[in-house]
Amino acid sequence: MKTLPLILFLLATTALAKVDLVTLPTRDTVQLTIYNSADLTLARENRALTLKDGINRLQFSWANTLIDPTSLEMLPQAQADKIDVQELVYPPRVRNLGVWNIISRISGKVPVEITYFTSGLSWRAFYMGTLAPDEKTMRLQGYVRVTNTSGEDYENARVRLIVGKVHLLDEIAQLAQQAYPYGRPGVLKEALTEDEIARPAVTDKSRLSLYSRASASFKKDREKIITKEGLSEYFLYTIEGTETIPNGWSKRLPSFEAADIPVTNLYKFEAERYGPLVMRFLSFKNDKAHKLGDTPIPGGMLKVYRTADQQQHLAYEGQSDFKYIPVDEDVELNLGAVRNVIVEPKLMETRTQNYEFDWKGNITGWDEVTTWKVEVKNTRDIPVRLEITRNFNQPKWDIENKGDYGAYEKVDLDTVKYTVTMPPETKQTFEYILTTYNGTRAD
Repeated sequence: MKTLPLILFLLATTALAKVDLVTLPTRDTVQLTIYNSADLTLARENRALTLKDGINRLQFSWANTLIDPTSLEMLPQAQADKIDVQELVYPPRVRNLGVWNIISRISGKVPVEITYFTSGLSWRAFYMGTLAPDEKTMRLQGYVRVTNTSGEDYENARVRLIVGKVHLLDEIAQLAQQAYPYGRPGVLKEALTEDEIARPAVTDKSRLSLYSRASASFKKDREKIITKEGLSEYFLYTIEGTETIPNGWSKRLPSFEAADIPVTNLYKFEAERYGPLVMRFLSFKNDKAHKLGDTPIPGGMLKVYRTADQQQHLAYEGQSDFKYIPVDEDVELNLGAVRNVIVEPKLMETRTQNYEFDWKGNITGWDEVTTWKVEVKNTRDIPVRLEITRNFNQPKWDIENKGDYGAYEKVDLDTVKYTVTMPPETKQTFEYILTTYNGTRAD
């Protein structure tokens, strides 16, 4: 197991030469909070330090990792009134090394929490949807792929994911790789005197740590999400259990699963927008009625399959990217073009009539009459609902519909929509005669 190279120096006297070298125990627990909008991860480690009554020095090295040394914090988790973490200093002419000065008024093991920001950990969400044979419900499985290139192995880590915008003044990777944490070598202080040990620790309250600022910002933005008022797309997800994520690895983690989500399948044809093929859309709502709604759903890729037979074999139906879905919001996913639902508009006749002329005999207005025949085929073994949109590019018109055209509505000045529901493996035909008024005839 690769761990951060931490070494505990126990000083029996004030002389630097007299040290007891003790290897720090491995992590007891570690929690990773990974942001998806920035190369940023907050790590919280819990370890048990063996301290001696008096002055202790803890050496911390971040060599070969992407840890930001300016974000390092240590807090005792027990006996805090008897342990003062005085400061973190950086020895001169030594790279990637810091030394904590710790004053302890007890001897023995003490649990501490070490926090820091690191780079090189990222995550993205993806989903698998399995439609029932009748395609009225869907089982939705969410996953997260976490990638670790931070230079550090994380064993049995609790993983939390942040969705939201983070604005950084400095890139964590650059802070981790600079020669010295603050741009120049510091001075390693000599061991503290007995008088200094007796005095309370003095801290620089004017310099609030990056960790503290981020925590305060997180609490503020998270409260906005809990109110579900759409004030912020900032939310925390916790993956159940623990996972080991070695450096250089990507790992798929289960996020959630919801069964029997009611869904709506809708096919759309609009030549001007989608071309000659029919597009398939799948929609549902992130709410309680659809067996969701506990939390927003992070954006990602959804691949949709259909249960094809009693042996639970799957047929691929399509895929779609989608953005973050807040609670109580609808989502319509474009699964792409299909060939098992076909729409074929055919121009049957074009003629002009009702000419108007000016005093010189020039044509100033006329009517154009076009007759269209629309053939619709459903080759699937289940019923389908289909929207056929027709655009005229002319605001003045009349239309006469004939045949099985289903529901008809005027969408805007030059667009109409037909909605038909087709039984399995059927064919329907309808016609419309469009009269457009041009020139002075439009008046």
